[in-house]
Amino acid sequence: MRGQPRPARPQPHRCPRRALAMEPGTIDNLCILYQSPDFIVVNKHWDIRIDSKMWYETLTLQSQLKHRFPELADPDTYYGFRFCHQLDFSTSGALCVALNKAAAGSAYKCFKDRLVTKAYLALVRGHVDQSRMTIRYAIGKNTVEGMTHMMCIEGTEGCENPKPCQSELMVLEHGSYSGDPVTKVLLQPLTGRTHQLRVHCSAIGHPIVGDFTYSHKKDSGPYRMMLHAYYLRIPTSKELIEVCTPDPFVTAMDGNWVPQRVVHRLDETIQELKDKAVQKGDVGQSQQAMPGDKEEEALSKAKSLELEEQRVQCEQWLAEWALE
Repeated sequence: MRGQPRPARPQPHRCPRRALAMEPGTIDNLCILYQSPDFIVVNKHWDIRIDSKMWYETLTLQSQLKHRFPELADPDTYYGFRFCHQLDFSTSGALCVALNKAAAGSAYKCFKDRLVTKAYLALVRGHVDQSRMTIRYAIGKNTVEGMTHMMCIEGTEGCENPKPCQSELMVLEHGSYSGDPVTKVLLQPLTGRTHQLRVHCSAIGHPIVGDFTYSHKKDSGPYRMMLHAYYLRIPTSKELIEVCTPDPFVTAMDGNWVPQRVVHRLDETIQELKDKAVQKGDVGQSQQAMPGDKEEEALSKAKSLELEEQRVQCEQWLAEWALE
């Protein structure tokens, strides 16, 4: 489509099957989904931090990247690689890494202009009745003693400085996990608050399977938390980055998950997101070309959604990575 950056031709990659299996991550099982001269997209393993300043945490995504691509590590950055966004320690899936300052700057602009599309797969406890749902609970920092590492929804005890948040949920399948009723869902965060999807799922009474923290420390049985960054689209000025990861929540990979009824097909749902993303990009370009009331209104809406954590992150990107 005219006006859209053309996808770069990444080098073909095949993730080893063991990288998606139930075994813990190792230094050499990094799964590469996409690679170009400017970007790498990895399929982050569950229970691995992106980076760490703790001497005892030697297995991180940073160390995996340095092991796999020692020649690409940038000595001018603290971590060696410029991570374009974040994933929780317990969350697996698509994560984009910029390989130079110019690439980092172009990715930063996409996040700043709300042009990035992210979609997550999750298994949640219970059967979600509504096939589609918009979750709008404001989220703040939990200040209750012993829970300061957690987030909480507005109106709960100790919830400090809640910010507007919005997540979209679509039911894919109803089924069971280890005999208990669960639902496979596609989640799309339209804002970027810490632990947003985990808090929102818990708030509607369907916590993510294996989320020990937001199940009130009850859900400790599964080998991992069942949240996975499945789809990522970043339309940078350099190239269109668009990847789908392998789906880890299939019976062939985890026999504890038994699907019973399909509500929405995953491939059709992702195509719907792609179509919306292309349309959104076209609208954004037309607004940039037409200054005036419409542009001011669009900027106002974007600013109203921008959260403090994202502003801090963007400022850090500009200071460390963007072109001077």
